[in-house]
Amino acid sequence: MLRSESEAELAFRREVRGWFERELPAELRDLTFRPLPDMVMPWYRKLSRQGWIAPHWPRAFGGMDASPVEQVILMEEAARIGAPEIPTQGLNQIGPILQRFGSDAQKEFHLPRILNGDAIWCQGYSEPGAGSDLASLRTAGSVEGDDVVVTGHKIWTTWGHHADWMYALVRTNKDVPKREGISFILIDMKSSGVLRRPIRTLADEFEFCEVFLDKVRVPRANIVGELNRGWTVATALLSQERLILGSPGNALRAYERLRRLARALGTRLSDSDKLMIAKARIELETLIASFLDAAEGFRDGRPVDSSYLKILSTETTQFILDAAQTVSGAYAGVKFPMDVDGTTIDFSELFLQSRRLSIYGGSNEIQRDLIARNVLAMPRGRA
Repeated sequence: MLRSESEAELAFRREVRGWFERELPAELRDLTFRPLPDMVMPWYRKLSRQGWIAPHWPRAFGGMDASPVEQVILMEEAARIGAPEIPTQGLNQIGPILQRFGSDAQKEFHLPRILNGDAIWCQGYSEPGAGSDLASLRTAGSVEGDDVVVTGHKIWTTWGHHADWMYALVRTNKDVPKREGISFILIDMKSSGVLRRPIRTLADEFEFCEVFLDKVRVPRANIVGELNRGWTVATALLSQERLILGSPGNALRAYERLRRLARALGTRLSDSDKLMIAKARIELETLIASFLDAAEGFRDGRPVDSSYLKILSTETTQFILDAAQTVSGAYAGVKFPMDVDGTTIDFSELFLQSRRLSIYGGSNEIQRDLIARNVLAMPRGRA
């Protein structure tokens, strides 16, 4: 932390650091993977009881209404102590969307369950033929009385095999331009006709899955907003998602791993290694400053280029972990954490996990295209 903080912010940092030191179990510290629900949800609920699970939510909905600096302090202290990843689809995506677009009944039912950790959410956007071109999705829903009957196939669904609920884009009208016939629907994952199949990742984890929907009956009351008007909700969520993906959380975790690696290697570091670590710190501080500016703009209603922030965050994280690979030298090929002089060091697991960061949430190539069109007003190219 290089920026100056007020006395109140320093006091908050001391409170957070002390509480994390006392309350975070040793077995949950410095993991390179997201623990399974039985292991991580007690920590989630402890954060919720402390009032820190949703720092960016308004107090009216049970959040902390934290300033951008307070949000970053929480991220920094979580990274410093090695706090585990927790399920965030409810906190960062569907929760804020329901606050903005949801019915009173939807807010009353779902928001407390997100805060309390009683429901884990997943996102049903991507499909085998609709990733970057999301509007080409084929999962379809037909209205039958008070239900929408949904059939289709979603993929790359983070923690979909553990989730209680999915928010999904479903084509409910095929006779209009493709963005105009999509509905945003909340699906209970315990419904008849839902099949989940985990996907093994490069890091040898099962963090993603594919979800098959076979004539799943969903109450019409589970549509967020209006029938066939879900694209507006979907794009609002994507903008919110890119702001969250643009946060320094992942980069902070990566930098803490790099620092730990540097301490373990000590005198074995070359001058070029030390220069690379210094560059990583500069990139991290640049990201933090950019996120603070964007978060303050989002809070104040100013236009925010979330595409730029998403690119910066993901590429900063990858740069830091690339640096860790270089500094690791001969250890760079060690896949799983190992003991080095009494310290457990992760040489490559986070590096492998980070490869996906520039793809999900809208690939960085797509984000550059959005910047070219929406910020630089460049004309579309011709195929």
